[in-house]
Amino acid sequence: MKKILIIEDDAHVNAFVRKGLMEELYVVESAFTGEEGLVKASEQSFDLIIIDIMLPGISGLEVCSRIREKSDVPVLILTALGTAENVALGLNTGADDYLVKPFKFIELIARIKSLLRRTEKQETTQAELFTFEGLVVNDERKSVSLNNRPISLTSTEYRLLLMFIRNSKRVLSRVDILQEVWGVDFNMGTNVVDVYVNYLRKKLDAAGGNKMIHTVTGMGYVLKNE
Repeated sequence: MKKILIIEDDAHVNAFVRKGLMEELYVVESAFTGEEGLVKASEQSFDLIIIDIMLPGISGLEVCSRIREKSDVPVLILTALGTAENVALGLNTGADDYLVKPFKFIELIARIKSLLRRTEKQETTQAELFTFEGLVVNDERKSVSLNNRPISLTSTEYRLLLMFIRNSKRVLSRVDILQEVWGVDFNMGTNVVDVYVNYLRKKLDAAGGNKMIHTVTGMGYVLKNE
């Protein structure tokens, strides 16, 4: 059975979600502070973690960021602040999806099942090796190198680069990228894509690569030769 960690300080919400998930036959652990959640996340293995943004002490965003530094476990954030800016903040810290409070339990279950299916698909997909101008992405090992120099990427940066190299020489719109990398099927009105493209460019530049990711004004980005 799949194991889920809930990090939520509101006792009623925590109990409501926990009860519902257990009825769906998930194994569930609860934490009520960021500190407690980080301890459980480091000591146990989970298939998915649900984190409320507004936590006492360490914020949910910081908890998500720390978890993401050590693990690729799917993270779903809960937020009472459903503006595009707050959603972008959560996704920028490495969250895979978000849900705005108040929410219906049926919607929470749908998001959880979607994230778990996505993870299972990634695990069962045949490993592939992608190359482009000295850039090598090994999707089995989740490793990246440029001219034989390893490059360390966050999980979001990795998904972004994988999308580019799978679609080399094809112009990708910001909405295309949001859908593939963040699982968001609308333009959030923020510059989260531009920020991550910039992060990725800097890491490729630092590894000694020529400019590979180009801006196509008014359209998006493309991975191609100069």
